[in-house]
Amino acid sequence: MSNISRYRVVCTLSFGDIYGQIIVWLIVIFISLAGAMAMMGASKPYYALATVGIILVLSLPFLLFAFVTTLLNHIELRATDAVTNSTVTTSPVSGQRPAQAAS
Repeated sequence: MSNISRYRVVCTLSFGDIYGQIIVWLIVIFISLAGAMAMMGASKPYYALATVGIILVLSLPFLLFAFVTTLLNHIELRATDAVTNSTVTTSPVSGQRPAQAAS
């Protein structure tokens, strides 16, 4: 149990990691609101409200899943020096760059 004090939990998540997810979700919401406004103009307010509600209910779990998985991918355990309580930088994971697709 004394080994647990040799590690530090570090979250490396930044706003740029979830920025694209937020933009895509906002686009989905605005498209659904545009569709609802078109249905309101066609004198079908119940269909308009149902459309927005269904899109919100169906898209929110996907958004939350994307946020949680992104957060979990950015949590690291880093070894610390027991004497100075500073983070040791010999971790092979922290120096790596993410994979990129070949064009």
